[in-house]
Amino acid sequence: MKVVTMGEMMIRLMPPGHLRIEQASGFEAYWGGDEAIVSASLARFGLPSAYVTRLPENLLGDIAVAKLRGQGVDTSLILRGGPRMGINFYENGASARAPQVIYDRSHSAISEAHANDFDFERIFDGVGWFHVSGITPALSESMAEAVYTALSEARKRNITTSVDLNYRSKLWNPDKARLVMIPMMEHTDILIGSASHTDIMLDIKPDGVSDSSAPLTPERYDSLFAKLRGRFGFKLIAFTQRENISASDNGWSGMLYDGVNTYRSRHYELHLVDRGGGGASFSAGIIFGVGTNMTYRDTVEFAAAASALKQTITGDFNLVSLSEVRHLMDDVSGRVRR
Repeated sequence: MKVVTMGEMMIRLMPPGHLRIEQASGFEAYWGGDEAIVSASLARFGLPSAYVTRLPENLLGDIAVAKLRGQGVDTSLILRGGPRMGINFYENGASARAPQVIYDRSHSAISEAHANDFDFERIFDGVGWFHVSGITPALSESMAEAVYTALSEARKRNITTSVDLNYRSKLWNPDKARLVMIPMMEHTDILIGSASHTDIMLDIKPDGVSDSSAPLTPERYDSLFAKLRGRFGFKLIAFTQRENISASDNGWSGMLYDGVNTYRSRHYELHLVDRGGGGASFSAGIIFGVGTNMTYRDTVEFAAAASALKQTITGDFNLVSLSEVRHLMDDVSGRVRR
């Protein structure tokens, strides 16, 4: 099964270690972006994947293509043109100090693309799965239209579709997000996200809860899943659950709901190296598990393990192998492998 993802590839600039941005005399550069992470992860796991984006016709765009090719991603669908690549300045947090993100992505190449720039006949030829995140339609009105068109075109072709909600408050507000995202759900087979994002973007929260960013009981998660399925008819719903103990230490787990049962993964206690890309790596794990006919229980265990590993790795791409993820599913001790 071939998977296509669509999104913005960016340059993430990070001060070394745990320096603040104002302390930095230089930055470490990483190329990535949510859907690019998904495509790269799937390629590393052995599932054919292609990435759709638009990159400027300059050296930075060339490097972005080379980075994707280096992960085994099919880059033949990438458009070239537009003024620039987006930049994400990322400051790692530590202990009580939260990480922070500064975007410099206005007028990026992909944000100025339009639906009619993309040849969906070619993009979806021989494809079994299409994935996008809620970040991409937040880039511009034209990309919101392009994502909606992509989802509807995929559905016409009986291609499985998945959407990772992924709300970004620095890109749009809840009212705008709901206006754009709710219509897209009619073309979405598998919803990926978290309880707080379904409240913000889809205006649905668990019963009896006024603040869905607060920890939820298993019963309230189940009620939320049932409400989402009843409203939109999703085939599957996959959520992550992050417990923010501090900026350095998080709890992490995943859930997968099939309309009858909720499968919950092992709980991981993570000492974070780089939390960026954790959610996208979870999405990749869900796609890989479902796409290779794993049981739903094994699928959510695989996705949680893959995303837990990502948060121990600096940079955007999840630089792990299929065997490493499977090893963590069986052994969380962290012992040296000799």
